[in-house]
Amino acid sequence: MPELHIEPLAEPLWPLLNKFYRSHNSPMKALKGGRLWVARDGEIVAGLCLTPVVGGQFLTGVFVDPAYRGQGVAARVIEAAVAEVEGTVWLLCHPDLERLYQPMGFTQDTPLPQSLSERLVRYRRNKPMIAMGLDRLVRSTSDNV
Repeated sequence: MPELHIEPLAEPLWPLLNKFYRSHNSPMKALKGGRLWVARDGEIVAGLCLTPVVGGQFLTGVFVDPAYRGQGVAARVIEAAVAEVEGTVWLLCHPDLERLYQPMGFTQDTPLPQSLSERLVRYRRNKPMIAMGLDRLVRSTSDNV
């Protein structure tokens, strides 16, 4: 597994993630209002965006340089990005990607907030899509007694 530096991307550097996406002919874009994360091996080799929604975060823009795929890079960036998230992290993806997200704890059993349900309906008009969620609720120590 490559030694990568994984970190949030400071807002003034957001154009670098969009440049990374474009360099790989990806239609993905960094969303304003979100928190961007990248993995670097000198240059950016993976990125994603977490955007606040009611009840948690919406995970978008997960993309790994093809030369780094199959090495657990996506999982490492996602784990770092969601480590301190409270609530649920949702994503919408092609059904073929379910096997990528399941080992990280994402399931199709997590109810979607209304805004993401509507988005899923729109996306399904043009391509197969599924919704998955990861419950990241943090319980206080008094809840564990």
